[in-house]
Amino acid sequence: MITIREAQSACGTTSSPSKMPGKAIGTPASKCITGSKLRNVPGSVCEGCYAFLHAYTWPVVQNAYMNRWDKVMQSKDNPDPWIQGMVRLTQNEEYFRWDDSGDLQGNWHFANIVEVAKRTPNTHHWLPTREYRMVEEYQGDIPTNLVVRESAHMVDAPPPITKFNTSTVVTDGSETCPSLKQGNSCGDCRTCWNPEVKNVSYKKHK
Repeated sequence: MITIREAQSACGTTSSPSKMPGKAIGTPASKCITGSKLRNVPGSVCEGCYAFLHAYTWPVVQNAYMNRWDKVMQSKDNPDPWIQGMVRLTQNEEYFRWDDSGDLQGNWHFANIVEVAKRTPNTHHWLPTREYRMVEEYQGDIPTNLVVRESAHMVDAPPPITKFNTSTVVTDGSETCPSLKQGNSCGDCRTCWNPEVKNVSYKKHK
């Protein structure tokens, strides 16, 4: 088994979002393929993206995100080091979130994440994404411990029509995510990681 230091060298470091029950990893929001276009669309979920605000703008944070993105892109042609590294970084986590900033970079990126989930069966993985085609074109089996949620592009829009789980953003008070009522924390809620919950709705951030 590789060491944590070797894993971080291959993948970058994970983060520990205060809201989450476990660790996460992400890439710069500026590298989002679909999200970077939606950021300029009024009424989209990506308009006013949180990953361009506050602590996300600090140079040390952006450098960490860019390093992770570099490692992801290197894994396109040589996936084994990245996969082994992410297995090492997630295997002892009960819950793990992919892309707290950023999104999938290609079909190969999704395939690599699927492989990490297969090798870490005791970890609950959650992957929100706007890259519908990248996940829908995947031909292999997806393990039950990986919950993929296709995220609606527009605020107050219905969830995408898909075989995968979904998420939406609402303004009418119908949100199912309780975090804003409990100090912006998941607390005991694990709905996003629950494959039995077809759609999770979040309240639009002001």
